[in-house]
Amino acid sequence: MLQPIFFAMKLRIVFNLFLFTCLSFGSLFAQDYWQQEVNYKIAVALDDSSHVLHALESFEYINHSPDTLRELYIHLWPNAYSNGSTALAGQLKTSGSADLDRLKEGALGYIDSLRFEVDGSYVKHAPFNGNPDIAIIQLDHILLPGRSVQVSTPFRVKIPSGRLSRLGHIGQSYQITQWYPKPAVYDKNGWNPMPYLNQGEFYSEFGTFDVSITLPSNYVIGATGNLQNASEIDFMNDLAKKTKDNLVSLVAKSKKGGVNTPFPPSSDKFKTIRYKQENVHDFAWFADKRYVVLKGEVELPEI
Repeated sequence: MLQPIFFAMKLRIVFNLFLFTCLSFGSLFAQDYWQQEVNYKIAVALDDSSHVLHALESFEYINHSPDTLRELYIHLWPNAYSNGSTALAGQLKTSGSADLDRLKEGALGYIDSLRFEVDGSYVKHAPFNGNPDIAIIQLDHILLPGRSVQVSTPFRVKIPSGRLSRLGHIGQSYQITQWYPKPAVYDKNGWNPMPYLNQGEFYSEFGTFDVSITLPSNYVIGATGNLQNASEIDFMNDLAKKTKDNLVSLVAKSKKGGVNTPFPPSSDKFKTIRYKQENVHDFAWFADKRYVVLKGEVELPEI
């Protein structure tokens, strides 16, 4: 079948091409292999005047392991940007990239307003081993093999400077990665709670994502998953047509030194965009009012 793919780009000296793909995993393991499963539903709103996310998250945590679990470890990775004592801060300082202790408060980031509930009952959470970006939740009831729990919490993220690491903003251009509470991996070696680091890969559980993003209507978004809104698909198709019609002049301008496009005012109207995806281990999204869009197609093999 043919699946449309949108490419969102920002024109500076050259085109920066963002292609958002979702990688799924297959049955490549032995029959006795097991893997936990986390199924998320998140509603988030962007306040682009204060660079803050307001969100509500719920997730189903399914225990496919042969073990009985008595706690959950939760990554709160935006807190890695909160002060000069985090593992990320130490790594940035050692590499000479940044000193979080010397940055203005507006450049820092954090996650707060958390109130975890498990199966509808409030539960306390606490930092793990002094790391503000890892929390531990003691379950009121044990989680047996083959059973699941439903976890929910509101949360707020102060988006840090985009010059520090993957999560951040530069003006009203947003790169929203590793931004929501997510369970650490539980595997044959037990729990794997890890502080956020600037260098290295992320070990996360696979599952499904159903994410709704609310923001001013003139933003262009690239995100994990399949876009669900017909109105937004029409919006992206219209932008792709405009880009195609103006592509020659845009390339010519970029060859002459690029185009320094200022941020236009944010619309006073808002839109909510929904994405869904199965069998992935993370959800990221990028938003800017200045992106131009190209559209292409790829033929997928029938399964």
